[in-house]
Amino acid sequence: MDQRPDQTSAEDVDGFARVEDGFERLWTPHRMAYVKGERPSADAGDGCPFCAGPTRADDAEALIVHRGELCFAVMNLFPYNPGHLLICPYRHVPMYVDLTDEETAEFTALTKAAIASLEKASRPMGYNIGMNQGAVAGAGVAAHLHQHVVPRWGGDANFLPIVGQTKALPMLLEDTRQQLVEAWPGYN
Repeated sequence: MDQRPDQTSAEDVDGFARVEDGFERLWTPHRMAYVKGERPSADAGDGCPFCAGPTRADDAEALIVHRGELCFAVMNLFPYNPGHLLICPYRHVPMYVDLTDEETAEFTALTKAAIASLEKASRPMGYNIGMNQGAVAGAGVAAHLHQHVVPRWGGDANFLPIVGQTKALPMLLEDTRQQLVEAWPGYN
């Protein structure tokens, strides 16, 4: 293998680049299709699960826990923990600031009701409550506002880094490095 003068061999970096950090790596390059994939449509309707759910006749099938006048509470189809709820307006809006004052009041009231319901049903030790606004912030359905209400118990953190001492990475280290090399200013 020819080596440019400014390159370092694997033997030279073995003690540096491969320093143990206590984590195993679970390489998941197949997830790059998700990471780079098309984002859900910004259009309301059948393509939006938060628009489609309330149109179903059966709340149990739609996983809807409670219907308000302007907002509803629904179970997360991919929960972080048992009891993970989402608070959604019926109206298809992407950002919290898009809510009317009336929607904001009911959105807040349903969040409080979700906590009260979880307290009674499963007595969690705490909660994560929040919104990811936009795809870049982690919103899986960025086009339709939703707030997470996640019940938490001691020791329930994600099992991969805590129990498995493993991080899931969507791209192989070598592929990431090559992309960075080719994107580096001045590379031919």
